[in-house]
Amino acid sequence: MTSHGIAGKVAVVAMGCTRFGERWDSSVDDLLLEATTECLESLPGVTKDDVDAYWLGTLGSGQSGLTLSRALCTEGKPVTRIENYCATGSEAFRNACYAVAAGAYDVVMAVGVEKLKDSGFSGLLRADPPGDGTAAELSLTAPAAFSLLDPAYCAKYGVHPDEMREAMTHVAWKNHQNGSRNPKAQFRSPVPKETIAAAPNVAGRLGVFDCSGVSDGAACALIVPAERARDYTDAPMYVKALSLVAGSARGSMDSAYDFTSFPEVVRSARDAYLQAGIDHPSGQLSLAEVHDCFTPTEIVLMEDLGFSDDGRAWKDVLAGDFDADGRFPVNPDGGLKSFGHPVGASGLRMLYEAWLQLRGQAGHRQVPGAHTALTHNLGGRPGGCVSFVSIVGNKAGTR
Repeated sequence: MTSHGIAGKVAVVAMGCTRFGERWDSSVDDLLLEATTECLESLPGVTKDDVDAYWLGTLGSGQSGLTLSRALCTEGKPVTRIENYCATGSEAFRNACYAVAAGAYDVVMAVGVEKLKDSGFSGLLRADPPGDGTAAELSLTAPAAFSLLDPAYCAKYGVHPDEMREAMTHVAWKNHQNGSRNPKAQFRSPVPKETIAAAPNVAGRLGVFDCSGVSDGAACALIVPAERARDYTDAPMYVKALSLVAGSARGSMDSAYDFTSFPEVVRSARDAYLQAGIDHPSGQLSLAEVHDCFTPTEIVLMEDLGFSDDGRAWKDVLAGDFDADGRFPVNPDGGLKSFGHPVGASGLRMLYEAWLQLRGQAGHRQVPGAHTALTHNLGGRPGGCVSFVSIVGNKAGTR
């Protein structure tokens, strides 16, 4: 699969992101206003009236575009509400970018929001749509489904369970270390490896610290044609690639599927790399924000995204390759694990970190010389998911 892509056609000129966490004192409207206000106030003279159209991503915190138009008090503006599991925020961004690239609008905003704490939805509790009973994996909670990656990976690559446990612990430790330097993260305290390894299990060998945070939050991006980007800011973020793949969701019924890879991620990454002219990801990219919903997920993603050779990611993790000061920083903002995971906002939160890094505004977690970043967001579970990959950079042009 290869798409034509829109490299060189659109750019982000402003972004906003709320603090993620248990926002009991904030409604969905409050979160939407907080993120969009930060975004627009960064561009003097630009208001909501200058935005031609909006794309809103939310899994379950609102129905229809009225969720956004009510909060922002917009009048007569199109608002499209989008949902695509945990890739919802990324999907809002992708569709908004396509609208600008197509010439339909000049200024658009992609927004993602979720209030999980009030809903009781936590990954352990959820309502599934009606089915015919063949989708057996839906009977598993998300932690249970992703816990299968751990023993499957050990079996395929001959990794001792203790070594895999150490690698999973390192992922959690790394992301909490990174999140401790992020004022908007849900969890801002470093966690010792001993505490992580000894935490109570949730499913399989996944302990409490192997699971991403359940949180509330919102994030947004203002998008314009690339040739007009510098009319708004002297440091735009240019979109180099956008790719989305939806799988067949037959993994649980396919004896060939072994739970050591996400084929959808492999395909979406390959497509994005072709669009952006990337043939050596960890050498040509400065950093990556990936969907670390659970610690073994991040390990598998290092291979699916081409940052590690097959069967070696656990070793690279333990070697510190993906630490903040490693050869290729991954999740420098703390990732889902520490920043939190309000479903509809997570994809745009990843792009927000790329925005800060590429502009040299990430503070204590700044990656030196950051110029190009990848964001990866997935929704669903092993054997059946959607996968989104973006590549963004601080230089204009198609590559």
